[in-house]
Amino acid sequence: MGLSVWLVGASTGIGYHLARELAAELAPEAGHLFISARSADKLQALADDINKSFPKVSVTVLPLDITDAPARDSALQQIADTTGSLDWLVLNAGTCEYIDMDRDDNDLDMYDRVLDTNFHGPVRLFHAALPLLRKGRDPRLVGISSSVTFSPLPRAQAYGASKAAFTYWLGTMAADLKPLGIRVQVVSPGFVDTPLTRRNDFKMPFLLSAEDAGKRIRKGIRRQQAHIHFPKRFTLGLRLFGLLPLGWQYALNSKLSRNAAKAKSRSAD
Repeated sequence: MGLSVWLVGASTGIGYHLARELAAELAPEAGHLFISARSADKLQALADDINKSFPKVSVTVLPLDITDAPARDSALQQIADTTGSLDWLVLNAGTCEYIDMDRDDNDLDMYDRVLDTNFHGPVRLFHAALPLLRKGRDPRLVGISSSVTFSPLPRAQAYGASKAAFTYWLGTMAADLKPLGIRVQVVSPGFVDTPLTRRNDFKMPFLLSAEDAGKRIRKGIRRQQAHIHFPKRFTLGLRLFGLLPLGWQYALNSKLSRNAAKAKSRSAD
């Protein structure tokens, strides 16, 4: 029997292409791929596509919102009934909202929405799935975080805080789970062309396709890399920038803030 893998956040973007990459990884041993997201229709279309390309892989669609506890528990019960264990849990579900500090009417509920999807939901799902991972043949937790955690960037208060919390949590889990034989792998992509990033109204350097990102993540998983980050020309530079004294980072990042341009315009008037 092949590996049992659950990908949460599979319907679009990185998740869609990562699902296909994981299916290719599972095909030689006829593994089982569970895919989850909120859109049942998109998941079923993805499952049908995978079945055509990789007929040896069993695909089960488990629609859920990662913040919905009953749906999460129902999905876990279905996995338990189907395979009895879980080898890889890949947490990719995520959202992004930005704040504008030049406004007084920001929707501050965005902090709750972003943290619930990017941090609280994945954490609770992992703990609920841990009994199944303990039974896995090659148990792993793979968390898709972000390179935004390397340095505090403008407008990313909610998103950056949620991903920083997620990355830190993954690091602590890596230390505590290693004695239990469970490997943790952290993924920190740069900018990737997805439905989410297409809403960005700023330049995204070294933008990669979601298909390329899926291939890079698969390669990193296969190589058992503790930290999978890409593209290197972007992430290495950002990591080096993150080593500067915080005061320097704050000063340099403030020049990227839209408020800097607005303040300059107002002073000119």
